Amino acid sequence: MNAIEARMARIWTKVGSNLLPFADAASADLPWSRLLRLSLFQISCGMTAVLLIGTLNRVMIVELHVAAGLVATMLALPLVFAPLRALIGFKSDNYRSLLGWRRVPYIWLGTIVQFGGLAMMPFALIVLSGDTWAPPWVAQVSAAIAFLMVGAGMHTVQTVGLALATDLAPRQSQPNVVAVLSLMLLLGMVLAAVVFGLLLADFSQIRLIQVIQGCAGMTLILNFVAMWKQEARDPSRTRGSQDGDPGFAESFRTLCASGPWNRRLLAAGLGFAGFAMQDVLLEPYGGQILGLGVGATTGLTALLAGGSALGFVAGARWLSQGADAHRLAAYGSLMGIFAFGLVILSGLVAYAPLFALGGLCIGLGGGLFAHATLTSCMRVAPPHQIGLALGVWGAVQATAAGVAIAAGGIIRDVVSGLAVQGSLGEAMTSPATGYVVVYAAEIALLFLTLAVVGPLVRGTGATRTRPQHEPGAAGPAPSLPSF
Repeated sequence: MNAIEARMARIWTKVGSNLLPFADAASADLPWSRLLRLSLFQISCGMTAVLLIGTLNRVMIVELHVAAGLVATMLALPLVFAPLRALIGFKSDNYRSLLGWRRVPYIWLGTIVQFGGLAMMPFALIVLSGDTWAPPWVAQVSAAIAFLMVGAGMHTVQTVGLALATDLAPRQSQPNVVAVLSLMLLLGMVLAAVVFGLLLADFSQIRLIQVIQGCAGMTLILNFVAMWKQEARDPSRTRGSQDGDPGFAESFRTLCASGPWNRRLLAAGLGFAGFAMQDVLLEPYGGQILGLGVGATTGLTALLAGGSALGFVAGARWLSQGADAHRLAAYGSLMGIFAFGLVILSGLVAYAPLFALGGLCIGLGGGLFAHATLTSCMRVAPPHQIGLALGVWGAVQATAAGVAIAAGGIIRDVVSGLAVQGSLGEAMTSPATGYVVVYAAEIALLFLTLAVVGPLVRGTGATRTRPQHEPGAAGPAPSLPSF
């Protein structure tokens, strides 16, 4: 028996490295076939996002008769985990394992947590609907745990997946990498919306369980394929943590000291908040103010997605040609200001095509702004802090968008209530008043974004003329002013 075991050990020693997933992957280059496979993790995240904010939103309220306030609370729970993206990115920068990986273990951990949340979610929702003898708090706690797990898994997978893509991509191709990953997220959302709609057309609780658990299974499969042989094993990372390794607080201070990160993150937060406040209001505005039907307002979602895709593609093209990322972020903000002006004007003149153009421009400006801010973080981050930088960006983006969406709904309800009561004067009794106040607030936020991002453009200079002076490029780099 000992001879057989020794022989098997010798065999595994020779072939184990070839059979292990993710091992022996070249990290010096990232061809399109490999990038598209890596981007499958964005497909799974987009699929789960549609399930949460689209399909389950309607199913819980209409079919399962769950209170709308409880539904909104449950859907907001994944945002609780968003600020921890910075810590996740930092941990993935410094993780040491016996297999010599630092990104893959975190991606797989996020995948398992996301799978677990999705696996238990349908049963928690059925209990939440009241179809049980259990007390209400059991259903609420179960559903909350499921939504938290899904949110934690998604944030982990996205943060570390972006960091892995940055590790693998040559610097000059990073704008294209960002565009591909962003477009794959949109593709996953579109495909999931169509498939879920078809599968749940004849609704039943059994069908709901099948759809959600099918989504859980696809999450495992897509993320496993995405990670296969992507990260090379590094023997230097098989050793345990060293006493001199910096902690999170020290690493964050070092990152902030490397450039105007406070200003950069403030601009990102203001910009994402400015684009996100309308997320739950644009379609109701079209229906209530312009009298558009359900089909027409649903088509607006396609316009927004199409505009975002155009923004990603245009941003990738300009950035790959040497454009300054902060300048493009400013252009995206200007496009958003123009777009919200069109939306307000469309209600005043009751002209639906103007509203549709405004929706397209919102998507275009938002896509350009997101692409530019993410690329700027990728480009200026120190090589050993890429995960931390992308995690901080993701935390700011998710938190600012979530707070802005909630604030937009609250502002609209409060202002509309006051307007209907006549508290704002006779001229403001229109039902459009609440919407217009929100859109005006978004315009103000985007103007603030321009004010904050302006010194970044002046501080970094136009990369089109001096690309060698960018942080991380060859040659001496000028020091960036701190904010």
